[in-house]
Amino acid sequence: MVKPQNPPSGRTNLASCIVATIFLIFLVIIALIVYFTVFKPKDPKISVNSVQLPSFSVGNNSVSFTFSQYVAIKNPNRAAFSHYDSSIQLLYSGSQVGFMFIPAGKIEAGRTQYMAATFAVQSFPLAAPNEASAATMPTTTTGPIGGFGGSNNGYRVGPTMEIECRMEMAGRTRVLNFFTHHVDAKSECRVTIAVSDGSVLGFHC
Repeated sequence: MVKPQNPPSGRTNLASCIVATIFLIFLVIIALIVYFTVFKPKDPKISVNSVQLPSFSVGNNSVSFTFSQYVAIKNPNRAAFSHYDSSIQLLYSGSQVGFMFIPAGKIEAGRTQYMAATFAVQSFPLAAPNEASAATMPTTTTGPIGGFGGSNNGYRVGPTMEIECRMEMAGRTRVLNFFTHHVDAKSECRVTIAVSDGSVLGFHC
């Protein structure tokens, strides 16, 4: 006679469930590691290569110039970075003196795009050195500067002025071609300018 087989015991079913649970947890851990090391969206990086003032003029306690900035934007993601709502803002002594919108565009995955932006800054008043120092680095006054005789209609003009340039790029990138993730890139630079001729003495970002 053939003996009937006994049904699986409860211990066998429990062991199978435990093995299946451990396997699923292992898969989840592997998926998280791959996501955070390979596919996790990263913010693009902006590197300022050069700042120039092609034209510069000072008179009647005010200054106007043309501002040019050359930057490199690197997209470290594995999908294209589509940017929009981006801008460059210039600040002097805590107040905005210049502004430019950056046209929408796309930077392919893993690529670096070079961008040049040039725009005119309308005339704005120069702050006295003690006023400008509240928002920028201190500027000392000296003797005659660039034909201004060390003063400009009532107060001394420092040998240098400092402006702050802020660049922001907002956009989105895709993860695994299914999910859209918001990313942005920002840079802030302080630019030191000679008041005598408008030459850029240096910039720090």
